[in-house]
Amino acid sequence: MNHPTRTSPLSRLRGLLRGNTRQYGMAIALVAVIILFQVLTGGLLLTPLNITNLIMQNSYILILAIGMMLVIITGHIDLSVGSVVAFTGAVSAIMLTAWGLPTFVVVPVALLLGALIGAWQGFWIAYVGVPAFIVTLAGMLIFRGATLAVLGGESIAPLPQSLRVIASGFLPGQTDGLHLPTLALGAAGAAAIVWIQWRTRARSLARDLPVPSAAATAAGSVVVVAAIMAFTYALADHNGLPLVGVLLIALIAGYAFVMRSTTMGRRVYAVGGSERAAALSGIRTKRTTFWVFVNMGVLSALAGLVFTARLNAATPGAGTMFELDAIAAAFIGGASAAGGVGSVIGAVIGALFMGVLNNGMSLIGLGVDWQQFIKGLVLLLAVAFDIYNKRRVSGSAPILLGLRTRTRKGSGRDAPTRDAP
Repeated sequence: MNHPTRTSPLSRLRGLLRGNTRQYGMAIALVAVIILFQVLTGGLLLTPLNITNLIMQNSYILILAIGMMLVIITGHIDLSVGSVVAFTGAVSAIMLTAWGLPTFVVVPVALLLGALIGAWQGFWIAYVGVPAFIVTLAGMLIFRGATLAVLGGESIAPLPQSLRVIASGFLPGQTDGLHLPTLALGAAGAAAIVWIQWRTRARSLARDLPVPSAAATAAGSVVVVAAIMAFTYALADHNGLPLVGVLLIALIAGYAFVMRSTTMGRRVYAVGGSERAAALSGIRTKRTTFWVFVNMGVLSALAGLVFTARLNAATPGAGTMFELDAIAAAFIGGASAAGGVGSVIGAVIGALFMGVLNNGMSLIGLGVDWQQFIKGLVLLLAVAFDIYNKRRVSGSAPILLGLRTRTRKGSGRDAPTRDAP
């Protein structure tokens, strides 16, 4: 009688780590770069004031990175997001100053404008079949030119306080001592993450999937709680959690849920994995691609509002290179150039990694030339690691796995098969 083979906890943990090498690797790299710059800056990096600045300075890149991750998962790219940020910010500034519209009217109008821009580009990509690279490259030029035309080559400033509070305001609460609402929000967030960790572990066990031991999961939960509470304590010791931080928490939680637990998220992954197979399984691939670009347009408009509010001005050069920062964050955070791979949390980790890298290099006085060089090298290494890891895990490198390529009879392509013993 055959008995099922039991795997040891160590073997299960190794299998889990092998399947998530990129995700865990980048999280460890983020912690490492934080420790490095904390030492190099003499403790300046993790001061409450600098942590607040990190959130505010990188908020719009984090927003763009979430949308860009979805675009890349579907196997496309969007080069126009920086120009859309500038255009929607310029139009919003005109509506607020020249037209005198209130902020609660301008914000939804700006988001609708972003949705229309995304729909315009999504139509050409999904239904006409023009490559996303070409469509969004054209969009980058079109909306940069439209920004210059709308602003007349000049900046519009200052902007109303009702808009600026989006990027510079803080969670309301007491002003003396520690900001208790921030601590309470941090505790609630830590509890929610720990609950999700254990719930995910229970589901994996029920499906006989590899999971870490209960002790390892408990240790991970302790680390998560400690990190979140230390982070929120630092914020509470300053002015509390910025309002844009509350916005980011809502976006990250919402999009992570959509991509992990809804039909829409599974469709996005399916389209990126194999558009033809997704279509044969009944997924409306064109509609999915279309709505991904609509979503990118809305998030670009939101980033435009946040950036314009933080700058307190709409300028012709706003959003320059934002698309490259968002793309870099997505790839560093685990996206695959082939599509079908990536996560919202990964995009957040990638954006934070780039943000800490930028901030740390600025604090130690590193020149812009070296900063650009290092960021480019990090992006190249991240994508190279993705390719290496994919070959190692999936066994797509015949030389490494002792496979040789044969052509199967009746098939039109080479397929790797094992040599006969």
